[in-house]
Amino acid sequence: MRWTLKPKPEPEKVSKLSQSLQVEPIIATLLVQRGIETFEQAREFFRPDLSQLHDPFLMKDMDKAVARIEGAIASEENILIYGDYDVDGTTSVALLSSFLKTYYPNVCTYIPDRYDEGYGISFQGIDFAEDNDITLVIALDCGIKAIDKIDYASEKGIDFIICDHHRPGEKLPKAAAVLDPKRDDCDYPYKELCGCGVGFKLVQALASRKGQTIDDLLLYLDLVVTAIGADIVPITGENRILAYYGLKVLNSNPRTGFLAILQQLKKRELSITDVVFIIAPRINAAGRMKHGNEAVALLAECDLETARAYAAEIESYNSERRETDKQITEQALQQIAENNEQDRMTTVVFSEEWHKGVIGIVASRLTETYYRPTLVFTRSGEKLAASARSVRGFDVYNALEGCAEFIEQFGGHKYAAGLTMAEKDYENFKMKFEQVVSETIDPKLLKPELKIDAELPLEQVSPKLYRILKQFAPFGPGNMAPVFMASEVRDNGSGRCVGSDKSHLRLVIQRGNDRPITGIGFGLGDKESIAVNGNYFKMAYSIDENEWNGTVSLQLKIRDIKP
Repeated sequence: MRWTLKPKPEPEKVSKLSQSLQVEPIIATLLVQRGIETFEQAREFFRPDLSQLHDPFLMKDMDKAVARIEGAIASEENILIYGDYDVDGTTSVALLSSFLKTYYPNVCTYIPDRYDEGYGISFQGIDFAEDNDITLVIALDCGIKAIDKIDYASEKGIDFIICDHHRPGEKLPKAAAVLDPKRDDCDYPYKELCGCGVGFKLVQALASRKGQTIDDLLLYLDLVVTAIGADIVPITGENRILAYYGLKVLNSNPRTGFLAILQQLKKRELSITDVVFIIAPRINAAGRMKHGNEAVALLAECDLETARAYAAEIESYNSERRETDKQITEQALQQIAENNEQDRMTTVVFSEEWHKGVIGIVASRLTETYYRPTLVFTRSGEKLAASARSVRGFDVYNALEGCAEFIEQFGGHKYAAGLTMAEKDYENFKMKFEQVVSETIDPKLLKPELKIDAELPLEQVSPKLYRILKQFAPFGPGNMAPVFMASEVRDNGSGRCVGSDKSHLRLVIQRGNDRPITGIGFGLGDKESIAVNGNYFKMAYSIDENEWNGTVSLQLKIRDIKP
């Protein structure tokens, strides 16, 4: 792993902010690195406020979307809320449908089948709308590239409102309104909303027309924070505000569906990390192993007993998903070894037996192992479908554009994408993808990077420092938990490998005669020889808390160790 120490900010800026906030220089350093240079900016960072959210009508076409929905309600049209089968899609559908149903009954929902219909707006979904006399479809977290589908719907007299956050193509669909902050002609001040975030802005706009304020919409923010965490969008600007208040709702007054999940888990307080690793996989499991409708049903349910039944079912899907992705990952690693492809710049694997619902997770696992742009293919009807994952700093979406001659359809982000192609093009695509990546990737990106915010000697680690660092949360892209570096430290002789498979490293670290502090390095068992032989080493770490038998103490979360 390569360590990259972030550049030190200008000393004058650090000194000025340290004095105005009355905080230690290390805190001011971390803030300036995050673009926070004034007292006012720091106050907004540490005290996010819902009043800082932007006016939803600043988003291009928001006025058209609201007018079309209000017109549909006035003329008693049937409205269909359509969303994708992942967490961002299902939370979006639950959000908008439950809001509209508070004052308008003619609302139903639709999640495409991952296997029969695939990603995004489908012809089957439009046929469903026609068969049920639906004349307005609101598509969430999808649709920005569905030009042919929207044309098909128009021929049937069905209007679409698109709420998406993916990159548009050269042309926009001919919908009644297209809400997407990434439109070139959209001046909305914040570009990094997830799909559910765009859906929430639509709810905010509709609510404002009914005299409601943001305080009336707080109960929907547990859905928004779940989508923000699951979709790994930057936790900056508006996303930070929505995530901050969403966590408050999730921890104090979650909707019945989340309560049913949390009661099973016996988890006391959730962080954004818990949202990503505990809640999101369970919501996702429905769409992966069964159908996304079940996730929407859970998230929109108001009766606790019914929600508990849904949650138990989803828990079983999640267990099945874990077992399936473990098996496929093992088979994929074996395929790479058998084909002698360990030294390529890319990973591209395929088996028609693999479960389409977990290939994205498998792609992430393979990226962890070989750390290079990765695609996992399986059969989907007559076509092949793939999930792509990338490494930090490399745009896999652009790389796929370079292979467009072999791809029928693709969409996604810089670090994750999906595509379909004809089976006859698989081998040619595999060669082309390797070529494009080899020609465009900086070789250093093929080695995992650990970004270190600053050097921090152990004697500066204190409960007071940790209390302030906790206020930097919620953490995520754009605002990661601070990582520090300490040199010339050593274990006091208590260090050992721990865990059932001895894969973790527990050390009691000190520098000179300073007070020792416990550190845990998850997955760092292979560094034991560096750390426990009495030699000095340097360490990358975060500051954390450990709770044991009711006693809370500071501990270090060791990220890496070097001689």
